[in-house]
Amino acid sequence: MSKPKFQIPTGMHDILPQDQVYYEKILETAKKVFSFYDFDKIDTPILEDANLFIRSVGQNTDIVEKEMFSLKTKGKDILSLRPEGTASIVRAYIEHGFSSLPQPVRLWYYGPFFRYERPQAGRFRQFWQFGIEILGENDPIIDVQSILTMYAILHDLGLKNLMVRVNSIGDDNCRPLYRKALVKFLREKSSSLCGDCNRRAKTNPLRVLDCKNEKCQETLSQAPQSVDFLCDSCKNHLKEVLEYLDELKVPYCLDSKLVRGLDYYTKTVFEIETEKDGVRSGALAGGGRYDNLVKMLGGGDIPACGAAAGVDRIISAMKEIGAKVSFPSVPEIFFAQIGPLAKKKSLPILEDLRRANIKVGEGFGKDSLKEQLGKASRLGAKVVIILGQREALNNMILIRNMQTAKQVEVKQEDIIKEIKNVLKEQ
Repeated sequence: MSKPKFQIPTGMHDILPQDQVYYEKILETAKKVFSFYDFDKIDTPILEDANLFIRSVGQNTDIVEKEMFSLKTKGKDILSLRPEGTASIVRAYIEHGFSSLPQPVRLWYYGPFFRYERPQAGRFRQFWQFGIEILGENDPIIDVQSILTMYAILHDLGLKNLMVRVNSIGDDNCRPLYRKALVKFLREKSSSLCGDCNRRAKTNPLRVLDCKNEKCQETLSQAPQSVDFLCDSCKNHLKEVLEYLDELKVPYCLDSKLVRGLDYYTKTVFEIETEKDGVRSGALAGGGRYDNLVKMLGGGDIPACGAAAGVDRIISAMKEIGAKVSFPSVPEIFFAQIGPLAKKKSLPILEDLRRANIKVGEGFGKDSLKEQLGKASRLGAKVVIILGQREALNNMILIRNMQTAKQVEVKQEDIIKEIKNVLKEQ
């Protein structure tokens, strides 16, 4: 077989019919949890002003430096495909005057996002996420609700051995002291760190802690910990978050190297993954508090917290454990027709069945009854209704029981009632 002339771009992927059920299951499960916790849905454009992400995510983050898909429009605007969701939600919050609404404002979103990453297992350049943002409240219970919402969705999807990793990176009062101590440590240990770590140490030192290089991790295990530098306010905030998690009996651990990859975070940061026998899945969901972002983007002094989850990664985790997913229901009824007149009269009958909420398979592109009955058999249909030329002329239709091969002729106007009777007898 020759190679197709056109293939999918590197890092993108088709979502084939057999995988659609996973995406639908995740969205359906998430919507139930969001509804319970009183979140409202919001959709933002896939394209935004590039400066929105540069300002919010951070000039020296990997996303801005390496991963954004950007373009110049005919009007010379620089736009970027959204690499994450929070900045767009905050922009919408400010632009539409949501600060005048009763606070906090709870919003959720679902859709595709884009990052120019090296393609690898569970990572795509177009990937799907769902997320939440809670704006207008600084109480630590909001941090815990963000964690709990994501945890509940992952749990309800059947994922086991979930672990919440939590840390606090402080705020503008205490983080500078921690940053100074960390930079000093990194400078002293530069010979033991990789090139990326030494580069980040000068531009975004907290990101060094996230390096996956084993040699670097060994060195970084001795690094100063952010919790040792917290001011009283941040320390009390973290204490309350952990107390709430204790009360909920949600499994968690304090991870001193957890920082997340975006500059806008303050205080609480978290990730949720599966962990069994010491083997970690990597983050399925994550988020944290971002109390300065609304003000940074031109709004008021509005505290906020949020989280997002990677749909593609969740699906991989579900498949790995064989999580149960209900596949689309198979039609119990199959509609076969023979001849031009019967084909014309089939469409109105099919619409009647749809309005009666009866799921029906059909083979309208086939003229052979044998072919159509073969398709009905492959679908596992219990009943076949057959409309031939004679039946079409006489306003009648045949109902055949596929298990007994018994068939009856009924009036077309009685088809709904008769089919329901036949299905009751199955």
